[in-house]
Amino acid sequence: MQEEYRTVARAGVHETEVNRSRFLCALAPVATEDEARAFLARVREEHPAATHHCYAYVLGADAAVQRASDDGEPGGTAGAPMLQMLLRREMRYTVAVVTRYYGGVKLGAGGLIRAYGGAVGEALDALGTRTRRRFRLVTVTVDHQRAGRLENDLRATGRAVREVRYAEAVTIELGVPDAETDAFRAWLAETTAGNATLELGGEAYGDGSAA
Repeated sequence: MQEEYRTVARAGVHETEVNRSRFLCALAPVATEDEARAFLARVREEHPAATHHCYAYVLGADAAVQRASDDGEPGGTAGAPMLQMLLRREMRYTVAVVTRYYGGVKLGAGGLIRAYGGAVGEALDALGTRTRRRFRLVTVTVDHQRAGRLENDLRATGRAVREVRYAEAVTIELGVPDAETDAFRAWLAETTAGNATLELGGEAYGDGSAA
């Protein structure tokens, strides 16, 4: 399994112009194909008069799912260069939709490839990217007396605290890199004088901060 992947930092739109044609690249982080298709549908609704809505998306930390569409542009001149730009930038769980308003000047195959790929690249530069790293989910259970200080210590040391629940005892869910679980267990025992329990859960991806 991949230790980390990169995705777009936030959803947004960046516009470029090539020979009077407007290219609006909408980017968004998505988890599933349904989310990618829903994002495409929203873009289509927002720009019903546009000439084309070409798209590409990559899903899976290992890029297992790759889809692209030229949406009426000459074959291989839109969706493919968009997808290649996402892959070249090592983007995952990301959808790109480039909406084109034709400006009256034909760009030719080479011009279209540069325009569509370039629109995605410029949008990624404008919106930024973020790296998501693989974590082991762990649940720490501790008494109320120690909970506040422990939570502060966890956050102060940069741990990815995801959730804190208060009941008879306090449970803190956080992410710890697999390679650090033994060291974390030892740190926890020392910090709480052995009064906290640790339960290992499944795996998830995060950016090292609260999810």
